[in-house]
Amino acid sequence: MKRIVTGIVAHVDAGKTTLSEALLYATGTTRRLGRVDHGDAFLDTDAMERARGITIYTEPAVMRVGEAELTILDTPGHVDFSAETERTLQALDYAILVVSAADGVQGHTLTLWRLLRRYHVPVFVFVNKMDAPGADRARILEQLHARCSDACIDFTGAADALSERQLDTLAMQSEAAMDEYLETGGIDVRTVRALIADGAAVPVYFGSALKMQGISEFVEGFAFFTREPHYTAEFGACVFKISHDRQGNRLSWIKVTGGELTAKMMLPEAGGAEKVDQVRVYSGAKFTTVESVPAGTVCAVTGPAHTFPGEGLGAARNAAQPVLRPVLTYTLLPGGNDMHACLQALRELEDEEPLLHVVWQERLQEAHVQLMGAVQLEIIEQLMHDRFGLDIAFGPGSILYAETITAPGEGVGHFEPLRHYAEVHVLIEPLERGSGLEFATDVSEDELDRNWQRLIMQHLQETEHPGVLIGAPITDMRLTLIGGRGHLKHTEGGDFRQATYRAVRQGLMEAREAGHAVLLEPWYRFRLELPQEMLGRALSDVQRMGGESAAPQIEDGLAVVEGAAPVSEMRDYAMDVNAYTHGEGRLALMFGGYRECHDEQTVVDGAGYDPEADLEHTPDSVFCAHGAGYTVKWYKVPEFCHVPMRRGVGINRLEQ
Repeated sequence: MKRIVTGIVAHVDAGKTTLSEALLYATGTTRRLGRVDHGDAFLDTDAMERARGITIYTEPAVMRVGEAELTILDTPGHVDFSAETERTLQALDYAILVVSAADGVQGHTLTLWRLLRRYHVPVFVFVNKMDAPGADRARILEQLHARCSDACIDFTGAADALSERQLDTLAMQSEAAMDEYLETGGIDVRTVRALIADGAAVPVYFGSALKMQGISEFVEGFAFFTREPHYTAEFGACVFKISHDRQGNRLSWIKVTGGELTAKMMLPEAGGAEKVDQVRVYSGAKFTTVESVPAGTVCAVTGPAHTFPGEGLGAARNAAQPVLRPVLTYTLLPGGNDMHACLQALRELEDEEPLLHVVWQERLQEAHVQLMGAVQLEIIEQLMHDRFGLDIAFGPGSILYAETITAPGEGVGHFEPLRHYAEVHVLIEPLERGSGLEFATDVSEDELDRNWQRLIMQHLQETEHPGVLIGAPITDMRLTLIGGRGHLKHTEGGDFRQATYRAVRQGLMEAREAGHAVLLEPWYRFRLELPQEMLGRALSDVQRMGGESAAPQIEDGLAVVEGAAPVSEMRDYAMDVNAYTHGEGRLALMFGGYRECHDEQTVVDGAGYDPEADLEHTPDSVFCAHGAGYTVKWYKVPEFCHVPMRRGVGINRLEQ
């Protein structure tokens, strides 16, 4: 039996869940056609989803089409929950991209298209709502070609035999297909399947999910033109989601990519070989407990407590860092509830949605979370009430800044109160934008014992190191352990933690002193559609924001502007667009990475952050003399350190 895992992705209101319901009904999986607006959709299993009429969580459904078993993952369409959609992509063999014939290719549709290309997921397109007034097949195909790819091909009627027009178009997608077509006058179905699997061809189908038009043809074509991936005998799996069932059991949602997953087996690399208790195969809200599942299966397992979305198990690798990330941070307002209880609840939600990134700010006595937008904020508040009985709120969102450096430096941390001893030297180097943090070690085991090196590396990676300009997290750096020393008698585990944190902090202070510390701000990539006569206002606004834009495109009186601008300037711009276009303009935003802050001094002054007063993250070191520990200020530490600096006294100072 051919097993295919596919995800349905779309811009909100394109009819994604309606298509899922139509596919389930057409294949006999369900006996009645559920509807989102009636609150009885098979895959909207959560009460909040039914009440709001939107998909918040990825849900699976299993259906049979001939000799194929299709597992469909219905993903969220709203931008605020797009991170869940992105995480699901790693589990897919194919994706179904739904486009509304009434709305055409939207900004978020393009975001999804780019993500599918980034993760190398083959795509089928279903153009929905063809029953809507003004729906134009040729216009939609033209949009798909212009905005997505020329590889988008109308596959209407292709399941039985490819037409000459379809063969001509397919042949143009690869030299091998063209040679085959010229030699034989046709293209073998295996070649067509290979073109689709490689992304060289994108079949497009048309219909109306609500009225069951074109559904049978689409599902038959999908089952026919997909091919099962090759799976190895060695066990491998990827974790794409964490959730909790109604009894509070933690569920790790897994796509098995090799071998077999069995109940009671030890999951390699899952927080230190954790044991699987139950293996559940879900379809909607119901599940079946099984003893084992083969490669190509999506399931949920109970037992492991330390798995995380994006984790690769066994032979599978961890997923890349997500493209879609929050750009705003919100302060928790506990509303009279116990702060510890609120934090504990938020930690459970963070387990399911890692991008929440719950942080307790000891200095401010505040809890901060990162959110994608207002709708997600409302959902988190509702979850805190429904699941934990906590009525909380959040303060106004603020920009999520980051900090980095522009030149390398050596940081030193020394921790030697009485009967304790540890010293750590860390080389901090700048990386390209978007690199995140990298960690390395460059110390001989003759100089520093392997176990102590591992301990230091663990301490480098276990925490979020704040910068020294406004206390924002550091990024785009490589932290390399280049020296250190312990004591056989006096060094304890916590000593190296203290020395490591102080080394990073001291290096950052050296960079700040030398003018090498830089504040970064998030930027949005945007796509703005509006009436042509309002184009001048839009371009003027982008310039005022300090943004940039490509040459506008004009089509049928509609102007399209694409570009990028700082989040701080554009975060509320959608309301302005709606106002000055009288509801005719549309603005789509997507995280566009970090750049140097356009008003750094204003932000730094406004933050009023004093890195030396932040005692929880001190850059100073502790040395010992005459049986007592004493503090040495960060700028004098290189003169007191016991291990020689790699490049003399303070590399940053030498480079000034």
